[in-house]
Amino acid sequence: MATGGDTKDGALPRIVHLDRMTMGSFEIPRPDLPHEWIEHQFSEPDEVIERLQGAQVAIINKVKLDAATLAQLPDLRLIAVTATGTDVVDSVAARAQGIEVRNVVGYAGTSVAEHVVMLMFALVRGLVPFRESVIDGRWQNGKAFTVFAAPVRDLTGQRLGLFGSGAIAQAVADRARALGMEVVFAGRKGAAPGEGKLAFEEVLATSDIISLHCPLTDETRHMLNADSMATMKPGAMIINTARGALIDLDALEGALENGRIGGAGIDVAPVEPPPADSPILRLARRSNVIVTPHSAWLSEQAVTDLARRTGENVANFLAGK
Repeated sequence: MATGGDTKDGALPRIVHLDRMTMGSFEIPRPDLPHEWIEHQFSEPDEVIERLQGAQVAIINKVKLDAATLAQLPDLRLIAVTATGTDVVDSVAARAQGIEVRNVVGYAGTSVAEHVVMLMFALVRGLVPFRESVIDGRWQNGKAFTVFAAPVRDLTGQRLGLFGSGAIAQAVADRARALGMEVVFAGRKGAAPGEGKLAFEEVLATSDIISLHCPLTDETRHMLNADSMATMKPGAMIINTARGALIDLDALEGALENGRIGGAGIDVAPVEPPPADSPILRLARRSNVIVTPHSAWLSEQAVTDLARRTGENVANFLAGK
């Protein structure tokens, strides 16, 4: 019986992991069927075609496989993406070439949702400036028993506006409601409210905190820009654990500078890792901004699940499932 990993000459199916370092110390379970397994810690764009020659399976996270690259890989039959998104792959070209693309949907819902809640707490409680007041001696050298290092708000009673309504957004909503927050979902920009969603513009104008959980498309790129941030509730805070280019970071820097935006928690950048002149590195130095290095997804439980399910994707493909 033919299987997904059959080769032309009966050789063992070759599985090549192009960016092993994106899994940290976690191991992807290898299939029980006979196979050849090759790992590269990192692959530059000009190394991809050579490394995938003769491979039936490619395992990737951030390595781009565009149409021109795929056209030079006639043996490739499966691209296993160790992520939820598949935007690094030209799916149309892959389909036309008979290559399957299998990703791992929803593996980090709890991890990302908890990261969002952590960022919200840290921002509204002024975690960074209060910690700095201890380190820089203001508490030790002051006269009062405390330090008024930053404004402090309770999360209870605040309105959280969610842009996106998938599994992660729903997990954030559940946790926010448990904390006594009012949760609203935003519709698409320009769309009429309905199906449990408020108008895009209303959510921007009335939310104390907004959190982004939508994909990056032509429609959503820079959805938070100078114009849209100017309509937000004064002092509102922004959380982004989705895609870096959803926010115009230069505009965000300006809105923070003039006090229109009260703070931001950001886990993603338009280019990762960010170049030295990236505005996200300037933002990270602000006391009312917390930047984490795309780490919301990597709880031990989430990455274990990701590795297991990626291994299942490969094994099932080789077995013809």
